[in-house]
Amino acid sequence: MRFDIITIFPEMFASVFSGGVVKRALERETVRIAVHDLRDFTEDKHRQVDDRPYGGLEGMVLKPEPIFRAVEAVREDAASRVYLLSPQGRPLDTALARELASYAQVILICGRYEGVDERVVEHLADGEISIGDYVLSGGELAAAVVVDAAARFVPGVVGKEGSVENDSFAGGILDFPQYTRPREFRGLKVPQVLFSGDHKKIERWRRKKALEKTIRQRPDLVTHKTLTPEDRRLLEEIPNERKGE
Repeated sequence: MRFDIITIFPEMFASVFSGGVVKRALERETVRIAVHDLRDFTEDKHRQVDDRPYGGLEGMVLKPEPIFRAVEAVREDAASRVYLLSPQGRPLDTALARELASYAQVILICGRYEGVDERVVEHLADGEISIGDYVLSGGELAAAVVVDAAARFVPGVVGKEGSVENDSFAGGILDFPQYTRPREFRGLKVPQVLFSGDHKKIERWRRKKALEKTIRQRPDLVTHKTLTPEDRRLLEEIPNERKGE
């Protein structure tokens, strides 16, 4: 899979992909990342990429010409997908990350200043992506987040691909608690069930704890569509267990 990032600050990506899972994916060539300086696609001596907005508002807006040229230059074929990083976009979630990973090429346009000429949104981009309901200085950090989230779903990127399916949100709810050595730390003990050797009991405990955490921290994720009959039985047990604490 290939990611192409179009930005006016290419230096921001110099180290962001130099470690972790994405670095290993680049070394194995399961993922390719190319960062392009938008100013290289201008045609004036000042390499201007922005201008004042029509209508008299303050600030500057990224011009359409260099963005169109950049996308047309790096696009490999008609199947490649183009997205603008924008707080107005579709929220990035597991489903979208998985969808992005299914494409051979994803081109990410990093917005800046007061935004991007709307003709880019309407006639060039396949969509807009947001990483949250807040405003960043630009789309560079958001682009890095999108690449990291999507790359995990590219086959061969994560060593144990099954671990991706157990991540938070992969099953529609938060992840279950994790423990490691030592078995007891400052009087805090690892739950006994994890040493039982009973895999069915452990899986049931993990699912219950994941549901409990989701109800406590992200109740908006729990819907009738995400809950199975077994999930409902587990949820019914939680209040009684709390009473016994």
